Amino acid sequence: MSQRTGSADLPLHGGRVPAWLSDRMTALGAVMCEAIIHHYGRDELLRRLAHPFWFQAFGAVMGMDWHSSGITTSVLGALKRGLAPRARELGLHVCGGRGKHSRKTPGELIVLGDRLGFDGAGLAATSRLVAKVDSAAVQDGYDLYLHGFIVSDDGRWVVVQQGMKGDAGTARRYHWLSEGLTSFVDAPHSAIEGETSGEIVNLTDARADASRAAQIELLETLGPDAIAREMAMLERGSTMPAPPPPQMTLPHLTMPERHDVQASDVVLPRLRGNLAAAAECGPKDFTELLQVPGVGARTVRALALVAEVMHGAPCRFSDPARFAFAHGGKDRHPFPVPIHVYDHTISVLKTAVSQAKLGQDDQLHALQRLDAESRRLEQFATAASFERVVAEERVQSTSYGGRSIFGWEHGDAKTA
Repeated sequence: MSQRTGSADLPLHGGRVPAWLSDRMTALGAVMCEAIIHHYGRDELLRRLAHPFWFQAFGAVMGMDWHSSGITTSVLGALKRGLAPRARELGLHVCGGRGKHSRKTPGELIVLGDRLGFDGAGLAATSRLVAKVDSAAVQDGYDLYLHGFIVSDDGRWVVVQQGMKGDAGTARRYHWLSEGLTSFVDAPHSAIEGETSGEIVNLTDARADASRAAQIELLETLGPDAIAREMAMLERGSTMPAPPPPQMTLPHLTMPERHDVQASDVVLPRLRGNLAAAAECGPKDFTELLQVPGVGARTVRALALVAEVMHGAPCRFSDPARFAFAHGGKDRHPFPVPIHVYDHTISVLKTAVSQAKLGQDDQLHALQRLDAESRRLEQFATAASFERVVAEERVQSTSYGGRSIFGWEHGDAKTA
């Protein structure tokens, strides 16, 4: 069966991602996916996309608002744009999207199936059914508005879709994974992510099997009139059998409404490990990472966090805010996006992936070692405080080409 991996509160944010960030998210997201597929294969990338904590960290490392529901839309959009030119090589395709694009998903799947030889019509039916389950069988008050369907050449897939509760200003993201899926109505979700808002009627939970069977039996034996009478008795307070035990709560990640990143949002030993690994294994030791002109210690720091997204275990992503320390955030939290650093990160990864395609894996393996060193050093690193890291980054922001939705830092008119 698909494994549930947790839930999280997602503030509902409007607006658009500026082109200067959207283009970079497209480039970084695509090359990171290439590297993951090179190391671990397509199925592993699908598993990660089906993990809600990893998905949030993936968006944060790309410079999106670390806590926002907009991560879902922007990440799926970036992958759809970035992976399309590589689809033939990687065997991975992103369908659907937000609003009207979500309704095009079945047609896109049918076209892909005809071209690649898998059952596109069957996957189109799956797409519709998945949307129906999360909009009808899971009655949690969220209206679906986004549906992304990522499918491989061999027909394996992951679905990421999101609903909103406009009056509450919150969103909920749902993850599905085809691997191990045996039923669309019996615990099919990889995870559900969003704000806890009281009792949820989730008829897809495995413990709801008796409830599903009882509903069918009621309809067949009593009919709608008798059911209406039973409901009236309930409203008058008539005694009824004791209710079944409540459904278990998924592990929950709370994403606050505030925009600023605070120390409590980050597992500090992990952040210190990232910083220490970059400092100790940076320019003087990791020559494999430094063949791109202009790359220095700050880029290696960003690469340490990128490397963790590529290689880290699921338990490492309980604090997605930490990954915003790679390339900041478009809303200036925890600091403005360092454009020069971001571009160097993309260049290093592109070079590493290009070399790996030629059988030269030194740079990709250097990134893997950088991630391993971060985990080792987090047991010992104590120097960097959260406040100091943020303050130093803001002081250096102009020299890094800092940019946000509010413009260049200090009126810097550089191009990027």
